[in-house]
Amino acid sequence: MTSTHPSLIERLHAVVGDAGLVLDAERQAAYLTDWPRKWTGRTPVVVRPNSTEETAAVMRLCHQTRTPVVPQGGNTGMTGAGIPDMDGAQIIVSMNRMNRILEVDATSNTMTVEAGVILASVQQAAADANRFFPLSLGAEGSCTIGGNLATNAGGISVLRYGNARDLALGVEVVLADGRVWDGLRALRKDNSGYDLRNLFIGSEGTLGVITRAVLKLFPAQHGRATAWVGLRSHKEAVALLSLTQSICGDRIIAFEMMSEFGMSMILRHVADTQRPLSGVHPYYVLIELADAQQELPGTLLEEALAAALEAGLADDAVLAVNDRQRQQFWKIREGVSQAQLREGHPLKHDIALPIARLVSFIDEANALIAASFPQLPVLNFGHIGDGNLHYNVLLPHGLADDERERLTAEVNLCIHDLAIAYRGSISAEHGVGRLRRDELRRYKSAVEKDLMRSIKATLDPDQLLNPGKVL
Repeated sequence: MTSTHPSLIERLHAVVGDAGLVLDAERQAAYLTDWPRKWTGRTPVVVRPNSTEETAAVMRLCHQTRTPVVPQGGNTGMTGAGIPDMDGAQIIVSMNRMNRILEVDATSNTMTVEAGVILASVQQAAADANRFFPLSLGAEGSCTIGGNLATNAGGISVLRYGNARDLALGVEVVLADGRVWDGLRALRKDNSGYDLRNLFIGSEGTLGVITRAVLKLFPAQHGRATAWVGLRSHKEAVALLSLTQSICGDRIIAFEMMSEFGMSMILRHVADTQRPLSGVHPYYVLIELADAQQELPGTLLEEALAAALEAGLADDAVLAVNDRQRQQFWKIREGVSQAQLREGHPLKHDIALPIARLVSFIDEANALIAASFPQLPVLNFGHIGDGNLHYNVLLPHGLADDERERLTAEVNLCIHDLAIAYRGSISAEHGVGRLRRDELRRYKSAVEKDLMRSIKATLDPDQLLNPGKVL
């Protein structure tokens, strides 16, 4: 965008009105820095359309004026995908005014929503209809469905229900030139050509702007059981997962692992947390079961824990006796992000691995870090039930910028090369954004990169949608 700033803003104002534009710096600040405070950008205007029609009109104007656009949901991402760069030419198109729940269909087990609806509001609307929407993550009180779909968010229930992509039946998308693709179908089966829905889900706003979605609902989960388990090592955690699955089946909705280093860090930095067990253990697992029947999860989880203790896979365990204790367990797990930021500068590795290879990967990664970076502690935790490991390495606060950049590059190379050697991925649930964009060139094959560039060139030939992200 060049000297046409004023005229474009006037034309945008004609589309979205006073409520749809954010021009002053103070109000823009919330849109210009990401949640981890890693990236900050500049923009001449934040545009907040109130409908699909307004979004399409905004995109047509941007297409005509060759104005780059950064789509943004709740701005809770971890990779900088929703933040403009510092040149001041990119405008933000925020979905936060498109926050209506349009339909809840309990018979079809679907919900139709606009992209700016907060995830927690979707969960509550499902519960009000005696249904269950399983996507759940730490930012659910502020992240939006559009952002969840754009990043193919994961969270704690992937083991049973899958990622955001698995929870959407259809989407509506505004393309770079302002055309609207109406893929808002509530169909469980549709084998009539290429799967365009899944092309846009996970594309991080680089192929189109998701404006509405049809989501899957499930029967209400009246029974729930949660346990905290102490283990000798990560090896027992993987074996315990297999044993628990054999007894509890697909009623397991969460199986979360954490090291003692993570536990002690949380106790230091997160208020009102305490150890669920009387002793200290090298590793811990948080297990949660859910079912439509109220008593069944507790019975099954007790059986699994008894079997684990008898087999020597667990050293100690406690079953939550009420919802308050359950929430205390989850507060520990959800406190990791807050605690690690206070403890140091975390180098976050959101990797996916075959579950059968988790143990050997952790062993080898621990050895590599100990040999090459003995001064740096490792925070090893994650959604081990679906193979998503957050193998984070903490840098101390106060490092000089050049030293921090050097260590970041060297540690990332070490961990990501190893993940790829184990046939894993360098991004399991957080996406690519700016954080992993350059690394993607190293780890994607020539064929994959060519296909991705071809898709981008077809849908966004002028490179207007979220430039500088993913590719």
